[in-house]
Amino acid sequence: KAGNPKANPVVADETYDSLNEENRVVMRHEIALNIDNFRASTDSFDARSARTFPPLRAEQPPFISLIVPNYNGEALLPALFSALEKQTFGDFELIFVDDASSDGSVAWVEERYGDQSAEGSGLDVRVLLNRQNQGFVAACNMAADAARGNVLVLLNSDTEPEPEWLAELARAICENPQAAIVTSKILLFNQRAKLHTTGDMMGLDGIPRNRGVWEEDRGQYDQQTAVFGGNGGGTAYRKDVWQMLGGFDSDFWMYLEDVDFAFRAQLAGWEAIFAPKARLYHHLSATSGDTLASYYVGRNTIWTVAKNMPRGLLVRNLPAIVRAQLRITVDALRNWRGEAARARLRGQLAGIAGLARQLQKRQVIQPRRILEDSELRRRLV
Repeated sequence: KAGNPKANPVVADETYDSLNEENRVVMRHEIALNIDNFRASTDSFDARSARTFPPLRAEQPPFISLIVPNYNGEALLPALFSALEKQTFGDFELIFVDDASSDGSVAWVEERYGDQSAEGSGLDVRVLLNRQNQGFVAACNMAADAARGNVLVLLNSDTEPEPEWLAELARAICENPQAAIVTSKILLFNQRAKLHTTGDMMGLDGIPRNRGVWEEDRGQYDQQTAVFGGNGGGTAYRKDVWQMLGGFDSDFWMYLEDVDFAFRAQLAGWEAIFAPKARLYHHLSATSGDTLASYYVGRNTIWTVAKNMPRGLLVRNLPAIVRAQLRITVDALRNWRGEAARARLRGQLAGIAGLARQLQKRQVIQPRRILEDSELRRRLV
């Protein structure tokens, strides 16, 4: 054996042989001690009959996985689920992911759409639960990991989509294979002729913008067009791109996670499209407060720029970026007595304090980018 170059040197070792022999001795000893416990089978012994099973059926995954993150939104769920039952596009599963709500949200869904519910709505609903509050981003990422569809659609629990909403998103996804993101026309729930957003835009000064915000909807945004990204409360994402980019950044917790994802998708060479006929209505800040929004927007704006803005554009536009942040700081100081203003300042400080970690992510993102500075500059405003 020693002369065989392919011989396992461990097996050929003397210590191995001695241990192996000791093990055989122990096994023979154990059998001898328990020989009285062995019984031969009787003539009446009836072996278990062979069981047959039906052949496994190939399951066709849904085209869309519709993800509804929820936190204490029970009062808003009837309008949402009623609207989802009326969708003209039916090739979707619904994943309801609850982030440790203290109200009766989960019970409401399970009573009406669980396996044992008697209503038979026809909605394919799965319920995922966080036992502790993990934040909007973690809830979305968890649901995306469980999704079976080729397209992920995120929908806030405080919304009401029109019946053609999903169909229009699906149509736009199919018509625009270059797009990783397709976003909706989002209007105010209580002022249905007023726009909330028709897609996200990103400024050269590092400030994200809602296109058309607070404008009356007079048809001025009724053309399908390229945008920078989409509001995470009503946007479709190609799942393969979602997985390639790692989903939402878990450090963001909530707010601007959609802008950060869109920036990374743009750098990777993908586009975002606005689908004007995919309409839904949104309660503003119905499940999160102004103070939370101010803090996380203040922090995450800084992180988004630090991670994603290419060096050439960052250096060229640094004065505008700094001026934009200073304007926010001065405005917050002028309104110091307001809780939201103080939260915005805390957010800016947290953004600066967390820059080291975001710059580490930058070292991963920037070498992998495909989009040239000139093309990205054209897509910024």
